[in-house]
Amino acid sequence: MQIFDPAIFPILAADGLTNGAIYALLALSIVLVFAVTRVIFIPIGEFVVYGTLTLAALQLGKVPGTVGLLLALLALAAVLEAVSLLRAGRGRNALITLGGAAIAGVVVWFLAGALAPMKLPLWVQSLLTLLIIVPMGPLLYRVVYQPLQNASVLVLLIASVALHMVMTGLALVFFGPEGSRTPPFLEGQLGSGALTINWQNVLVMLASGLLMLGLFLFFERTMAGKALRATAVNRVGARLVGISPTSAGTLTFLLAAVIGALSGMLIGPTVAMTYDSGFLIGLKGFIGAIIGGLVSFPLAAAGAVLVGLIESFASFSLSAWKEVIVFTLILPVLLWRSLTTRHIPEDEE
Repeated sequence: MQIFDPAIFPILAADGLTNGAIYALLALSIVLVFAVTRVIFIPIGEFVVYGTLTLAALQLGKVPGTVGLLLALLALAAVLEAVSLLRAGRGRNALITLGGAAIAGVVVWFLAGALAPMKLPLWVQSLLTLLIIVPMGPLLYRVVYQPLQNASVLVLLIASVALHMVMTGLALVFFGPEGSRTPPFLEGQLGSGALTINWQNVLVMLASGLLMLGLFLFFERTMAGKALRATAVNRVGARLVGISPTSAGTLTFLLAAVIGALSGMLIGPTVAMTYDSGFLIGLKGFIGAIIGGLVSFPLAAAGAVLVGLIESFASFSLSAWKEVIVFTLILPVLLWRSLTTRHIPEDEE
């Protein structure tokens, strides 16, 4: 065990705030998805991993394996939607759906195959990464969760665990067991002496703050955001006033995928990401979400930042116990929640 040196405090605090900002974004995603769809979105960590490793593959001039996964999900979702439309007697719409999916798949395949070997600037590769990863959110919702939207929370949780395992295994196939980093978006350091912070860390905190502000404005100022809030408060009431739970779920998973992919690209320069890193990263975001009771966005964000700070300071003085300390934090929170929260049956929500 190392003796704590006050001079190292600013460095540890900066690292903790940087990681905490990412955990806060993931916590907000988990709370949002659960509030709207009742899904505990365990695979959110895999979107972080896919974001980092897809960008790393593009940096090497390779077409990432996630392109194949995207095309497979697109085809499967299009077939499921077409079958649903045919059963409703809307054959023309079914053909349009299949045709649109085919065109979208060809466009993505062509762009990835043509642009990846060119080793374009980092911002272009980042946009291509978002193009590949973000659509997976709503597609996974259509393929995995939408058929189960009337199932119990336990069934949805089992589906999330299964999806997490599948996506982790696919990451091993796509990217191999070696860890990868991505180049920083901003080089250099801010400050001098012991009080220094990398510009990349500043970018992470600034981007996380802007994303949180964007989410706040989205929920407060837009009709789509207010529809999601209404669905989160009362799903039955939202359906009665014409808000489609399917559309709400699709939009929610789209937002979660955006946050996950962006988080992966932002944290990629500071963390060596491997195929199985997603579970621990997502779990730390989940602890923040639990601190917020899976309902409070501000508490979830604050709890996730606290997790980042505890992890950073523990890694310096108690590195062998770092994960134990972080995950033990969830126990008193769960105990307090169990004693102070009245259980509401699902059919009363």
